[in-house]
Amino acid sequence: MAGGTWVAQNKVRPGVYVNFVSDGGALGALGERGIAAMALSLPWGTSKQILTINAGDDVSELLGYDIAASQVLLVREALKRAKTLLLYRLNTGTKASKAIGTLTATAKYGGARGNDLTIIIQTNVDDNAKFDVITMLTGEEVDRQIVSAIADLTANAWVTWSGTGSLTTSAGAALTGGADGTTVNGDHTDFLSALELRDFQTVAYPGTDNTLKGVYAAFARRLRDTEGTKIQAVLENYPTADHEGVISVKNGVILSDGTTLTAAQATAWVAGATAAASIAESLTYRGYDDATDANPRYTNSQTIAALEAGEFLFTASGGKAIVEQDINSLTSFTPEKGKQFHKNRVIRVLDGIGNDFKRIFESFYLGKVNNNADGRNLLKAEIISYLTSLQAANAVQNFDSQTDVQVTIGTDSDSVYVELNVQPVDAIEKIYMKVKVK
Repeated sequence: MAGGTWVAQNKVRPGVYVNFVSDGGALGALGERGIAAMALSLPWGTSKQILTINAGDDVSELLGYDIAASQVLLVREALKRAKTLLLYRLNTGTKASKAIGTLTATAKYGGARGNDLTIIIQTNVDDNAKFDVITMLTGEEVDRQIVSAIADLTANAWVTWSGTGSLTTSAGAALTGGADGTTVNGDHTDFLSALELRDFQTVAYPGTDNTLKGVYAAFARRLRDTEGTKIQAVLENYPTADHEGVISVKNGVILSDGTTLTAAQATAWVAGATAAASIAESLTYRGYDDATDANPRYTNSQTIAALEAGEFLFTASGGKAIVEQDINSLTSFTPEKGKQFHKNRVIRVLDGIGNDFKRIFESFYLGKVNNNADGRNLLKAEIISYLTSLQAANAVQNFDSQTDVQVTIGTDSDSVYVELNVQPVDAIEKIYMKVKVK
């Protein structure tokens, strides 16, 4: 389904074309948020596919490590706030393996984690004609099979088997040769191509390569402006994007256990927190979960300069690292994109309107409702109901159903022109007081 912005009513494909500009019984409902996406080079797991990980899931077999392990640090950081993480493993790597007699054990996935696997083969105590084949991971049993021959073995979550004939006992044969391998920029473009087909709110690039930052920024810009999919990309130190679809993270944090996260690594949390934030929620002055300090700290003048440049940064406050201001990289304001587009809470409201209208229209109206007065009135009532729900959620204010919604026939017989006036609610961020002393 097509979407995006429009200049003239000359679109060819059926779809919803929405322009947001500053103001010189419903079928649809507010869409859910909370889905972040990220691509990583990892030591274990399925390669070149998007994996869906929900907060609280056991990722041990999926990623090779418990969620508390340092090897999956950024997955953990993203899921501190995100409801769901769409994770893509960029690398394939080399599979570890070990020959034990005529049996060969091969790690299920490529990567260095396979080198932590060991195979024990011992005579079964109850039937000496059979063998216990035990798969160990860093000294912990993860699989046990009682078999008579190699042909009886079945693959488990960690190892596949090959070979024929009888088994040879082993006190512990370690798999070797596993390697993570390398990645190229094309792996990231493959990820973005796959991601484009999924529903999500944010995508993080937790790296520092300026070429790839440009790729992710262009991806966000295209999806927002051409495809009509309102998402945001989170990048480190990339204020030159100058776009509401890109959040530029300036610094990192220090966690309570002493772990120091760079700005690039902090993009994982920012993407998760931004995706999870409701349309009526600002992250301004929200604490980074389990962080005790900003890394590095900035002076007052440096902080002001960063905010003016469109940078999202953390500030040390009361033994925590807090978000100084929930902003994106847009700083070149125009009559059509005023200063309010710089605030991520406002963008979440506008993105919700764009994404939800697109979804509601495609599900209930496209090709199903007549383009006559009755049909347009039905669409108008749907829009009014939706915006009323936004006002009830404190996402917009001062909405007047009589004057703020116009639905008329478009240039073509199959098109409709909708004009809305909306006033997103921002959070209180500045308090000016005058105190008179008598």
